[in-house]
Amino acid sequence: MPHLRLEYSAGLEERADIAAICRAAHGAMTGAGIFPLAGIRVRAFRADHAIVADGLAENDFLAMTLAVGAGRSTDALRAAGDAIFAAVKAELSGPLSTPHFALSLDIRVNDPELSWKDTPIHSRLSSDTSRKTA
Repeated sequence: MPHLRLEYSAGLEERADIAAICRAAHGAMTGAGIFPLAGIRVRAFRADHAIVADGLAENDFLAMTLAVGAGRSTDALRAAGDAIFAAVKAELSGPLSTPHFALSLDIRVNDPELSWKDTPIHSRLSSDTSRKTA
């Protein structure tokens, strides 16, 4: 962990570069200094069928959910959330300048007793001293 899930309306692909949004979010996550590089995941999913707000065809959304493991302070998570939200907002200046867009971010802390993992990537990156793992 942390895993950032981006769910977005299909129309957003015409108005924004989804890959650039993912890169910006990843950069903010690595720059936050509280997440291990090996645990970071950024995944984007298009909602092919969605009705947004009043149902106008030009309405779009991007809803982000960041799932993290327990053990980080609320202040640290808030700072990381602020950085992620700002980085994504910068990529979405066009849609955000219209009255037909909604952007959100929620952070969820997983209960360690209800979270299973088997991640050899962690071992590989932990032993690779040429990579930053902060």
